[in-house]
Amino acid sequence: MTIFIFDDLFIKSMKVFKFGGASVKDADAVKNVGTILKRFENEEILVVVSAMGKSTNGLELLTKAYFEQDKKKSEIFSDIKKFHDEIISNLLSQTQSHAFDDIENLFIELECLLEAKPDKSFDYHYDQIVSYGEIFSSRIISTYLNEAGIKNRWLEAQNFISTDNTYREGKINWELTSDKISKTLKPILQKKLVITQGFIGRSNENATVTLGREGSDYSAAIFAYGLDAESVTIWKDVAGVMNADPKMFSDAVKLNALSYTKAIEMAYYGATVIHPKTIQPLQSKNIPLFVKSFLQPNEDGTLVSNDNVQEESIPTYIVKQNQMLISISSKDFSFIAEENLSKIFAAFSKHGIKMNLMQNSAISFSACVNFEEMKCQSLTEELQNTYDVTRNSDLELVTITNYDNKTIEKLLEGKMLLLEQKTRSSLQLVLE
Repeated sequence: MTIFIFDDLFIKSMKVFKFGGASVKDADAVKNVGTILKRFENEEILVVVSAMGKSTNGLELLTKAYFEQDKKKSEIFSDIKKFHDEIISNLLSQTQSHAFDDIENLFIELECLLEAKPDKSFDYHYDQIVSYGEIFSSRIISTYLNEAGIKNRWLEAQNFISTDNTYREGKINWELTSDKISKTLKPILQKKLVITQGFIGRSNENATVTLGREGSDYSAAIFAYGLDAESVTIWKDVAGVMNADPKMFSDAVKLNALSYTKAIEMAYYGATVIHPKTIQPLQSKNIPLFVKSFLQPNEDGTLVSNDNVQEESIPTYIVKQNQMLISISSKDFSFIAEENLSKIFAAFSKHGIKMNLMQNSAISFSACVNFEEMKCQSLTEELQNTYDVTRNSDLELVTITNYDNKTIEKLLEGKMLLLEQKTRSSLQLVLE
């Protein structure tokens, strides 16, 4: 008798799990993460975590207070520390004093950073301060899991994700990042579960650089790309990718499957379930993405891949809030043609403002953008040197695919339509 042994059959495939802020918002939520991970204890898994709950919002307020040297800085810092201390006290025993010391030292680091006066751009200081949310979160979760018997190793994402120095919107050095992940991280994962952070990388100048708001999904995709992972799973507080926000549309339904292309479009238009940059790294290596509920982990969720497109005829409704409509016209009655458009686009690029929708006529140009007070103000001041500028704020941008007139009529009830744009497959409305 001849016996054949195929070692490859016993090689485990790596998976990447990403847990967002809602899934680690308090002690009970972190314990639930542990329960989920126990179901996969014999698999090679990289866990990417976001900041806890809404702590990123608090850190953004802290950054603003620090940059403006506002007296509220100390009070905001105390609130952030109190929030995390409460989770720690409900989650960890006092037996691991060294673990408490490690976490306490992180707060001391941040407090020391806040004592120095700001000497660089706001965006630079934003990244150095706000990134602590993911550091706090991952340290606490890693410590709890080890205490609960789920052995793991905590690693800094910055040691693997290399970026340029575009603060708040770091551009990935894919060759260097992939090399670090493949050569250094992969061997560690083959031995032990790893906990790391989303949202953050490191520039070649050795400074922390964030990947854009809600960028932890993107981090998961970057790691999966470098690991040639079997799959990525994003654990959310919803059943999967919905065709609309269930908080705004009572008849919203889950989409069981999406193509990469459809998912990219939905994310770009503002669907908050997936970060816009997440899909392309996965698509390039045909790595499937699962969006599942951490409240119902046994449910199927939504599968994003090349093979599942049966749900794409279902209408989708995506609402982006906190929008600003900027309308521009020339002071000298010249047309808004190539020369003026190039100046306008250059100004938007210079101030780091992305256009969610744009429209121009012979004498005017309008763009709907995310409202970021400092950026929008500096853009407006520059444009006003050459153009007449009108701004409308506190708006909604609604994007609809496979739409019908009844839906449009319902959306317009009690709203003022400021801008409308149609394509063959979608409709966009800017509403006040």
